[in-house]
Amino acid sequence: MQKILVSRCLLGQRVRYDGGAHGPFTVLERWQQEGRIVPLCPEVAGGLPTPRAPAEIAGGRGAQVLDGLLAVMTVEGEDVTAAFVSGAEQALALVAQHGIRLALLKARSPSCGNRENYDGSFSGTKVAGEGVTAAALRRAGVRVFSEEELPTAEAALAELERGASGTINVG
Repeated sequence: MQKILVSRCLLGQRVRYDGGAHGPFTVLERWQQEGRIVPLCPEVAGGLPTPRAPAEIAGGRGAQVLDGLLAVMTVEGEDVTAAFVSGAEQALALVAQHGIRLALLKARSPSCGNRENYDGSFSGTKVAGEGVTAAALRRAGVRVFSEEELPTAEAALAELERGASGTINVG
């Protein structure tokens, strides 16, 4: 059975920077009942508290944070790069431990965003780019989806399951 790395906030756990959560999502509830979900909040795993100051990446590019070219800064001016990188490393460890090939992460998060992020100005301006953990996972060959792409993530999981079992389900 394929395991899926999922942002804890999408499972209703109050770990977002503002102490909030998202969900419930019917698909995630089903995956949880099936024992597929490996939950992680990279920011909390990296040592940040809940709640915490909002953080953004200048330019919204998590890969550049991993390469040491950009920092993750809070609205208060604190450099929290090390915590974000630590959380990404912990995600990679879970991927290796569980053979994970898919992740469902929170859209537009500086850790988890997979398509767009905020530009680092704390003005709400969105730019193309991914979070630190999303970038690390992508580099490791993990397909990363957001909660806004649940049907696509479901299809990717079904495709992996068919490939793993060698059978194709028709219907």
